[in-house]
Amino acid sequence: MYNVFLGLGSNVGDRHKFLNAAVAGIKSLPATKVVWASPVYEAEPYGKTDQAKFLNAAIEIETELLPPDLLRELKKIETKAGRTTTERWGPREIDIDILLYDGFVHQDETVIVPHPELEKRKFVLVPLREIAADVVHPVNGMTISELTAACRDSGKVVQTSFRILL
Repeated sequence: MYNVFLGLGSNVGDRHKFLNAAVAGIKSLPATKVVWASPVYEAEPYGKTDQAKFLNAAIEIETELLPPDLLRELKKIETKAGRTTTERWGPREIDIDILLYDGFVHQDETVIVPHPELEKRKFVLVPLREIAADVVHPVNGMTISELTAACRDSGKVVQTSFRILL
């Protein structure tokens, strides 16, 4: 089993429902178990700022799926959960990203892990720090806590009362 950290985000419709639908889909994957979920945070949009705020969370899973297979399954979950938008950095019902994959570095035509934008995104790092503070980024050797402290993203990230249903 591989320990994998995923980032979840939603800024369209019932954002909390979309996050929970994504986690339910992930829980149904073969040879995959959801281990832990961060609190849910509300964050200003990144990249394309003229849109609604996002709800973001991070989850840890254990899976036997390799990165390309996991990504393929996550894209199916996004579609099933209702994702319809495709604009880069645009509004979305649900987005599921592979952030870290068991300390491995992997790149092919379908997926890059660790996520290439991880270090730049406070809305990803803050929830991830809740469940993986001491996990080390396999490329730069910094912990998630160190990356969060060093992140220059000035976007506001605020913990909400929402919780992911495990």
